[in-house]
Amino acid sequence: MKRIAFKMYLKPGQAEEYQKRHDQIWPELEKLLRENGISEYSIFLDEETNTLFGFQKVADQEGSQALGGHAIVQKWWDYMADIMETNPDNSPVSIKLEEVFYME
Repeated sequence: MKRIAFKMYLKPGQAEEYQKRHDQIWPELEKLLRENGISEYSIFLDEETNTLFGFQKVADQEGSQALGGHAIVQKWWDYMADIMETNPDNSPVSIKLEEVFYME
């Protein structure tokens, strides 16, 4: 398993709504993530900057960002677009982060 991390951006004032939507994550989306080798998926929020920090363990090199061709992912992106900074296709603006330290 490989660990990957990335950051995304929440629109100001949307932290509560973001939390609510993830508390009610769609079962079919969670199933798709698991079926594609994604586990230990966490998202943290820096409330000062509205920066979201995502972490995943993945079976391949790509993680959830590579699932954009699936209809359920596109539907989720559309659902989240009003509260996040997005690209023209409604995918979240996501910046890969390089691991510089790990302690097991």
